[in-house]
Amino acid sequence: MVQAYILIQTEVGKAAAVAREIAGITGVKLAEDVTGPYDVIVRAEANNVDELGKLVVAQIQAVEGITRTLTCPIVHI
Repeated sequence: MVQAYILIQTEVGKAAAVAREIAGITGVKLAEDVTGPYDVIVRAEANNVDELGKLVVAQIQAVEGITRTLTCPIVHI
């Protein structure tokens, strides 16, 4: 299982709507709108890195109002 935080920048005023829509995507465990350089932070999981990539590119980045994403895979050291 691969888990990651996805940091999202949105268009002005779209953070809450983006977070709500992303929260309903399969594989997303948490989606919250926040303040700071990013507008939404998502915790997601997938079976492998390829599936995580597909989740981000095909589903999350397809949400209207997103301008940029940064995916940060979780590592256990």
